[in-house]
Amino acid sequence: MKAPFFALEDIKSGEVIQLSDFAGKPMMITFWASWCPDCMKDLPMKEQFYQHADLEKLAFLTINVTGRERSDEAGKEFTLKNDLSFPVLEDNGRETYDHYGCTGVPTTVLLNKNHQIVNVFDDQSSFLDIAKALPSIMT
Repeated sequence: MKAPFFALEDIKSGEVIQLSDFAGKPMMITFWASWCPDCMKDLPMKEQFYQHADLEKLAFLTINVTGRERSDEAGKEFTLKNDLSFPVLEDNGRETYDHYGCTGVPTTVLLNKNHQIVNVFDDQSSFLDIAKALPSIMT
């Protein structure tokens, strides 16, 4: 399935980032919310991964699902407080989350270089499961 288009604002820079900005590059996208215990386990691992990933070969970003937050500012406050270095985009409520067929947080979606959805990992998946699937999108 072709990944649904999005154009969302980066929480830190205010820049609008869209799927097409990463044309020809495989991607890892994680949907999350600040109140979610599983996200709190997942995001530090994603931060560590981001620090060591070859970002020339893999695009990496996260989307804070504002429509699942307790307040409008919760995702932004969490991002700044925890000094997340990877791109954090702000969903329009649950719009992108719903377009990607997510049913929980965190959800990580792997796209190949043609932006076809290759894998979807839900809150029961480990980071190791995701890491093992990365070679399938890197060709």
